[in-house]
Order: sequence, then structure tokens, then C-alpha cells
Amino acid sequence: MSMLAELVELVIGVDTHTDTHTAVLVAVDTRAVLATVTVTADAQGYTELVTLAEHHSGLRAWAIEGAGGYGAGLARHLQELGELVVELDRPVRPGRRAGAKSDVIDAERAARDALSRVRLAARRAAIAAATTAQHQLRALVITAPEPVRARFRGQSTRDMLTTAARLRPTTAGGDIHTMTALTVLRALARRVHTLQAEAADHERAIQTIVRGWRPDLLEQPGVGPINAATVLTAWSHPGRCRNDAAFAMLAGAAPIPASSGKTVRHRLNRAGNRQLNRTLHNITLSRLRYDPDTRAYAQRRRGEGKTDRDIKRCLKRYIARQLYRQLETGAAAA
Repeated sequence: MSMLAELVELVIGVDTHTDTHTAVLVAVDTRAVLATVTVTADAQGYTELVTLAEHHSGLRAWAIEGAGGYGAGLARHLQELGELVVELDRPVRPGRRAGAKSDVIDAERAARDALSRVRLAARRAAIAAATTAQHQLRALVITAPEPVRARFRGQSTRDMLTTAARLRPTTAGGDIHTMTALTVLRALARRVHTLQAEAADHERAIQTIVRGWRPDLLEQPGVGPINAATVLTAWSHPGRCRNDAAFAMLAGAAPIPASSGKTVRHRLNRAGNRQLNRTLHNITLSRLRYDPDTRAYAQRRRGEGKTDRDIKRCLKRYIARQLYRQLETGAAAA
């Protein structure tokens, strides 16, 4: 799935119903809506959808809501053709059907949801691979021949990457071990730079998706494009979590009682969606550092005897509630 964003040019989001399916075609590179169509939920309609998709791109993926229900026939038809299908949760929606405006919105949301999910996965994979390559580079510097080590002595990891990328190994004037070390170091540094550039490209694409989907999230302190996309894909649609407590439980931010005797306290929850939990943690750290209101809150709670761990737990629960309510009210307004 992490490679999907690199393999497709088009994502078709489909909102499925008993008698009709509404599809929105979204370009991966620009996130622009290329076409919308409502077809009958039968073989003729399925063929019409595939024909429309083929007109725009042969490199495509389908994001289908209700693939195990109303969309089962379409999903089965696409899989038989060898199409790439991503199944999404079906949102709670008003009663309008048969290509009403809400169906188009739902189909577009499904396409953008799929795009943001795969972009996040691809970015995480690129960052993980870049980190591994950096560790390998540092380890190789430590074990390299002294003439090689001397070039990197006292340098930070970033400086090591710059130095290694500029190496010009030659077979003249050096032994085979030194030349091999220089060659591998240069290859590792260039790999890191390539992966970092790939991660940056994904982040820019994610920012475009978020700005076109829910730009209001970016106005919250500590919420950048990656945090916003992670929250959006976890929340997905109105009604997936019945209330802010359920959303906090999904995020692993719901407090767990840890009282003993006369001591009444709670501890951090280690369950739930760990990516969403990490996002709440990052937002908390950012607000503790830059947001005056959050800093004042933390100072007041320290005066009440709360530990920094307890304060962060309370803040994560508060942020989960705040983001959930904003997502639900914003979706209702839209």
C-alpha cells in the first residue's frame, strides 16, 4: 500500500447505494476532480464506470465505500478485471440518494481519504528507510579505515551526509578497503537524500489534500499537514466515532484508572490507533513549547502537584475532544 501513491495517476472514489453508484475521479498529482458520474448498480453501470476511468488513465485505484454491502457487486467486478480496490468504511449520511449532492461529496471524500492514507504510508516508509540508511552510514564510518574516518571526525549526522555525498572514490592512490568504504558511504548518503526528497514530496501532496479537504484543521496550534492528515484518516467521516470519548479511546488517549488506596490517579492508555496517539503527542509537545495558553495550563497544574506525564495525558485527552468536535461540526456545516 505504501507504493500506491507512486503507482497510480487516478483515484476513483465511489459512493454506493442499492440502485445507483456515484463516482468522483480525482487526479493524484493535482488532487483535482476530473469527472463525476452516477451509474446504475448493475453490469452495465460497472462497465460505464470502467470505460470512463480508462478514458482518463490506465494507472488507477478505486476507493469504494460499502464494498462488503451495496458495493459488493462493483468490487467483485473490478477485482475480476484486475483493478486495484481500496475498501473504506461507509459514513453515516442523510437520506438523499440517487446521485444527490451528498453522494458526490461522499465519493470525493472517499477518493481524498484513500489518497491521504497512501501518501501517509508512503511518507512513513521513506522516512523509515532514510533513518535506517543514516544508521548504516554512521556504523560504516566507525568501522572504516582511518583515512576515511578522518574525513568525518567531529561531524554531525547531517554533515556526514553532505561529506559522503561529495566523495569521489577512485581506484588510484588507495587500497581496496578504503575505496570500497568510500563508494558505499557515497551510495548511502545519496540514498538518504533521495528518500528525504521523496518524503518531502509526499508531505507537500498531503498538505494539498488537507487544504482542499479540511483547511480549518491547519488553523489549530500544533496541527501541521501530517498531523491533520493522520487525524482525518482516523476520524474518516461523521458518525464513525459516536462521541469524543470514543474518538479518544480510538486514539489511546482515554485515561485508565490507576488508583490505589487513598491515591486517586489515572495513567496513559497504551492501546488504540498508535499513529493517531503519536499525532496527539506531537501536538501536545508543540503546544507546550509554543502556545501560551497551554504553557499557562501546564504551569497551573504543576502547582497542583501534577507530574509532566499527567499533564500530557490530560492535554492529549483535551486535544482529542477539541479535534473531534471541530471535525464533526465542520462536516455538518459543509
